[in-house]
Formats: sequence, structure tokens, C-alpha cells
Amino acid sequence: MADTADTQQVDDSKQAAKAERRAVKLAKEIGTFARAHGGAEGQLAYIGHEGTRIVLVGEDGAWGDLVAPTHAIAQSAVEKAGITVHEEFDGEFAAKVKTGPYEWSRMAGIQLGGPSNG
Repeated sequence: MADTADTQQVDDSKQAAKAERRAVKLAKEIGTFARAHGGAEGQLAYIGHEGTRIVLVGEDGAWGDLVAPTHAIAQSAVEKAGITVHEEFDGEFAAKVKTGPYEWSRMAGIQLGGPSNG
């Protein structure tokens, strides 16, 4: 019985270390985005079994996203990166996003049978 408990502790420790490495990697990617765009803010969006999407918006209006395997890892990553995190993607935060011709053509393409992504 003790061997099973020890094995479980080792497995839990490995899982925690793996989660920490993933959070650190994501935090570095968030930091790179923030430096390239004059700072960044974010929002965490649960996307089901796939994990949590970290939506980033730069001070210059550029945007992008990353996906973390769990909400806890996403939360840890944004905390490590030190960015402001919004509860919702609306209002002033959403208004910061700048879209260009590419985004508009993709949105119209999806809706109206326009150009494909490939």
C-alpha cells in the first residue's frame, strides 16, 4: 500500500513539474508578444476538452492567442507574464483590437463563400 502511495506522489510531482514548465513557456511567449506590441492585455476563454485559450491584445491593436492544456496553467502563465487579464472580451478591451483587410476578407469569406484559408 505504501508503494502505491509513493508511486502516486511521484506521478503527481511529475505532473506538477510538467504543468509548471508549460506555464513558464507560455509566459515567455506572452512576454515576447507584449514586447513586440508595446505591452499586452489578455482574456482567458475555456474551450472545453482542448483547454483554455489565452487571447492577447497588444497596445498597438495587434492580437493573437495561445492555448493552454488547462485553465490552471493558463492562469499561471498570465500571472507569470504580469499582464492585465479581463473577465470578458468586450467593451474597451475588444475595441483595442485593430483589424485589417486580411481579417475582414476572412470574416466575409467564412460568411459569404469568399476566399478560403488555403
